[in-house]
Amino acid sequence: MMRSPLVLGFSALVGLGSIAIAQTPPTAPAQPPAAAAPAPGRGAPLPPPNPFPAGGTDNISNGDYVIGPDFVPADEMRPHAAWATGELHEITMLAKDSKFYPGRKKKVGYVADPSKAPGGRGNAVPGDVQWEASPYEPRHVWVYIPAGVKKGTPLPVIIVQDGNNFQNQVRRALDSLISQGKLPPIAMVALEPGSTPVGAARAEDSLGSERGYEYDTVSGRYSDFIEKEVLPHVEKRFGVRFTKDPDGRATLGGSSGAAASFTMAWFHPERYHRVILYSPTFVNQQSPYDPANPHGAWEYHEHLIADAPKKPLRIWMEVGEHDNGYQTPDSSFHNWLTAANRTAAVLKAKGYDYRFVFAKDAGHDDTRVREQTMAAALEYAWAGYKPSKR
Repeated sequence: MMRSPLVLGFSALVGLGSIAIAQTPPTAPAQPPAAAAPAPGRGAPLPPPNPFPAGGTDNISNGDYVIGPDFVPADEMRPHAAWATGELHEITMLAKDSKFYPGRKKKVGYVADPSKAPGGRGNAVPGDVQWEASPYEPRHVWVYIPAGVKKGTPLPVIIVQDGNNFQNQVRRALDSLISQGKLPPIAMVALEPGSTPVGAARAEDSLGSERGYEYDTVSGRYSDFIEKEVLPHVEKRFGVRFTKDPDGRATLGGSSGAAASFTMAWFHPERYHRVILYSPTFVNQQSPYDPANPHGAWEYHEHLIADAPKKPLRIWMEVGEHDNGYQTPDSSFHNWLTAANRTAAVLKAKGYDYRFVFAKDAGHDDTRVREQTMAAALEYAWAGYKPSKR
């Protein structure tokens, strides 16, 4: 019998009604501050943060939910002998072959010019050049092809950021859900960012890094990279064909990879309709500085979502109670908890299909949360999908 991840851990919450997220540690709970009105000309004031009702009886309804503080892996994440196993392949792509991301690194000894960094936090503007060309280590890509797929069939596909961190969990969840008939056969393309220049320390991240450049930039560039370089390469390599139907395409990621996943769909909803986000980095972390969106991905809840016509997106999003920056002031534009809370509020106000999961006593992109919720997140994101021949 399937274990609903939304019910696990709720027994302690029964009878408490709605629960509000505190911006202070659990020892001193308090109602979150109301969202500040944006600067004049930047859209209507944001709605106040939502309460988070406990409960939920299925994996496909919209709304705000609480899980935790105890987390148990969902049954779908445990191998079953009866479940068919898809093929998993690992390949690499090189920076020198990319027109979008040929590689760069931060200059040794670089010091930002304060007069040319109005966004702060090292977000350089044109003229304050902090990078130099540098090919990165081979980009690893994992390709999952579900079992029993006929050659030439247009496959629905999910694009997964930070592939090494996520591909195992996504693959296990897909194997189980497809085998049980809860999802149709869905392929996965999971890729690493070009985050490590040759000779640099491993896991380079954030401002000035290739990963930050690819994931935290609020533009359609990364989506174009996937569409024009990654997917054609995979199709040619494995003789598969991915659907062009945006309803049969999804994005998934955690942290900055979640910001990239949302950005892929936001700027190109004609490519992607389904989005799964763990601890999204909806904060001011883009580099270089972009005067069109001076607060980086913080702009999504600040004005981008509210000011744009509703897009055909279905969004599953999670944040941890002790996520990054949860005790920092909103004025830093670097509080993951505030950003996710306000993003959920704006999505609700605009009438989006969304499900927001608040994980009690969880940290940033918490593996325990992913083990409990990955299958349910996929089930929610793909609800209502009907395969097409496109």
